[in-house]
Amino acid sequence: MKIALAQLNPIIGDLEGNLKLVKEAAKEASRLGADLLVTPEMIVCGYPPKDLLLREGFIDRCDQSVEELAKEIPYNLGVLIGHPTFINQESGRPGNGASLIYQGQIQKTITKALLPNYDVFDERRYFQASTNIEVIEFQGKKLGVHICEDAWWGDESTHYHNNPTRFPNPIEELAKQEAEILINLSASPFEIAKKDRRTEIASRHAKEFGLPFLFVNQVGGNDDLVFDGHSLIVNSEGELAHLLDGFKSEIKIVDLNEPLVKVVPEKSVHEGMLLDALVLGLKDYMQKCGFTDCVLGLSGGIDSALACYIAAKAIGPKHVHALLMPSRYSSDHSVDDGVKLAKNMGLDYEIISIDQVHKAYELTEVIQDDLKKHPSGLGDQNLQARIRGAMVMVRSNTHGWIALATGNKSELAVGYCTLYGDMAGGFAVLCDVYKRDVYAVSRYINQVIEKKEVIPNNIIEKAPSAELAPDQFDQDVLPEYDLLDAILEGLIEKELSAKTLSQTYPEEIVRWVATKLDRNEFKRRQMPPGIKLSQRAFGSGRRMPMAARFEFL
Repeated sequence: MKIALAQLNPIIGDLEGNLKLVKEAAKEASRLGADLLVTPEMIVCGYPPKDLLLREGFIDRCDQSVEELAKEIPYNLGVLIGHPTFINQESGRPGNGASLIYQGQIQKTITKALLPNYDVFDERRYFQASTNIEVIEFQGKKLGVHICEDAWWGDESTHYHNNPTRFPNPIEELAKQEAEILINLSASPFEIAKKDRRTEIASRHAKEFGLPFLFVNQVGGNDDLVFDGHSLIVNSEGELAHLLDGFKSEIKIVDLNEPLVKVVPEKSVHEGMLLDALVLGLKDYMQKCGFTDCVLGLSGGIDSALACYIAAKAIGPKHVHALLMPSRYSSDHSVDDGVKLAKNMGLDYEIISIDQVHKAYELTEVIQDDLKKHPSGLGDQNLQARIRGAMVMVRSNTHGWIALATGNKSELAVGYCTLYGDMAGGFAVLCDVYKRDVYAVSRYINQVIEKKEVIPNNIIEKAPSAELAPDQFDQDVLPEYDLLDAILEGLIEKELSAKTLSQTYPEEIVRWVATKLDRNEFKRRQMPPGIKLSQRAFGSGRRMPMAARFEFL
């Protein structure tokens, strides 16, 4: 049997457009002689559709779309297609389904058994879990078809199975029914190191049951999630035999009549994976929302420099509009560095001083006394950020460009950011990137990707500063970023206590960081959406209260 793996990039809710992707893939698979085409989880409506699933008629329309598709694909090509469905759902609740369509009809539909309800996943809100795990017979072979989480049974990293024995192991059930190949339809979002975890899971099942394992993943950005693809096949010995490229649509034919020979893929580079995810996430968010251009403030600092580079790679430099907005506190080198970056990348840029507007506020009767009493104080510093934010938003509103916020995860975590200032915008490009990784990715761009100084070295090497007050540097207020990021990683990603972290890092600094993290939740609730890269990003997967008190132990 020849199987085609279709790594596709759907748009949420665009049933017509998504079906077109499947039809094109089916046409290509048929041309290449495939017997079966496998598509990602929920490809008909895109994943995750969230509360679209609750809208009257939505799931019925998805089912109708599958019926219509069955009549339009090549007659002798089988297609496994993922979709929400009411087919065979006796409870009246929908299932997260996969249907085999062949010779003009839906031959069989199965639904997902394990519904994830952790991090960004909320599938029990929408679906009924399957209690009837069955193989699908196709051209004399028994296919062990299952969906995404069904393969993660017993994996501790999912935080899903508090007691795995409460649930059947879908893979084991399929093996008992004499499945000849395991086929997983997935929409598995990107996280650092997740590609390797998926390969390990597939390998574990393949070795345990002596069956080849085929995994097809969605690709593309949908809101805060980026799906990296990296679809794969492991042989019955658990060895990786095929790995599709990451972060792009692709169709690959695999002939199961030939030996599945072990391959050794190139080792993933941390900085490269982050960059690929950021570029694809921004590109798809803009395109799927209908934006062609973006605008952002370019300060001469590292965050806005990296954000500019990501935007230029995502949509092209001519579509990136950078505003350099110096104040009385801005250094000459910041303006020079910003201009150099813009010229290196061919960006559209302007230099607009905010000093005149800043002085106008100082002469305004309502607030002039506050500013005089606390010159260069927090109110005055935030005022400058908000003037810049307003200028960016004027450009956004006038031209229909999306405004990009450029703050990183480290600063958002401890509130070193300004509401309606540097946080203003429609998309927060770096909101799940620690400061240490901002530097690492910037160096990687110059040294590996571009092999020349695109991001000026002075931006990378100089001490970071918001330049909102005389002789101001970030480390006047914050711990050194390497220390800050290590503590934040422990608090956020690992949910460790301050007491535990104080065994490794200075207790006073740990408690300061933990308190700042807790007290700035209200700011993060108001930040624009951004790209999830880690296991615990700020956003829908991390649900902390705002009006709360908790003594860090």
